[in-house]
Amino acid sequence: MDFEEIPEELDTLLKTIVRALDDRKAEDLKVLYVGELSSITDFFILATGNSEPHLKALINSVSRELKDLHTTLIGSDARAGSGWAVIDAFDVMIHVFIPEQRGFYKLDELWKDAESIDPQVFLAVEAGNS
Repeated sequence: MDFEEIPEELDTLLKTIVRALDDRKAEDLKVLYVGELSSITDFFILATGNSEPHLKALINSVSRELKDLHTTLIGSDARAGSGWAVIDAFDVMIHVFIPEQRGFYKLDELWKDAESIDPQVFLAVEAGNS
């Protein structure tokens, strides 16, 4: 994946989501480029919350940020007690789990052929911004 080919709007979306998750102390944060493997989205963002309340806080934070960006959502599912929440923002799907559910569903393994992108790429402060 050549990051210079990512449209600015998508780059902003990825940075916003990763920062929102990182700010709320998401664990095991992964960004996967699945555009060559999937017809439904280009990126998966996977994260773990250490409890149901933490998972809810992570999803609420991402939802607020997406709303602030005026991002159109295809759908979302965050049923209380399920241990897994997903937001479909078309080009990006965000999956947040509690540890047991992440281990059970193993999306990391299912999409092992996807290109993994270091989340730090999206957290780096750009020159001139502080």
